[in-house]
Amino acid sequence: MEITIPIDGNYIFGNLTFLEKSNGLIIFAHGSGSSRFSKRNNFVASLLNNNSFSTLLFDLLTKEEEQIDLQTREFRFNISLLAERLIHVTQWIKDHKEYSTVPIGYFGSSTGAAATLIATARLSTTIKAVVSRGGRPDLAKEFLPQVTAPTLLIVGSLDHDVITLNKAAYNQLTCEKEMILIPDATHLFEEPGKLQEVTEHTIAWFKKYV
Repeated sequence: MEITIPIDGNYIFGNLTFLEKSNGLIIFAHGSGSSRFSKRNNFVASLLNNNSFSTLLFDLLTKEEEQIDLQTREFRFNISLLAERLIHVTQWIKDHKEYSTVPIGYFGSSTGAAATLIATARLSTTIKAVVSRGGRPDLAKEFLPQVTAPTLLIVGSLDHDVITLNKAAYNQLTCEKEMILIPDATHLFEEPGKLQEVTEHTIAWFKKYV
């Protein structure tokens, strides 16, 4: 269902699939220039739903900010703003009685992965696990050593620059962690079967830690 979340006198919108018997709620943070309608993230979310995980995909920006960002790109790399939005949405979930007791995990892609790690560091034990898909965890910088939730970094084996950035971030993480390279996959995992592999690792991680 579509939900509307108030933010600073405005609104952001999300698509929430909440299962009565849920192993946890996975909140998605999309990458730069994307949205809650991302085909890749919705593919991952649908398989998480099939494995008894609730999911929330939401727009990190308001409609007005999205229009500005299309012209200027000034918001999509504002990682601190994106992290604030993710924290706000997480608190909104926790403040609603019907969702308040479900364990929460984060799934971040591209710049959204950095936002999930900053939010995880700041929310401490609220977040049970994090998965980054083709992410930029390096942009979380000084927050990385503060992350306590088990964190999985997934990168395509052909995404050479992002591998280097993920390795640097991985070395800064002090939590339970793992980095997986998907063989013969590029940045967006567009090759046949590669996004399925990403999803299988994601489901296994959340089943273990959420």
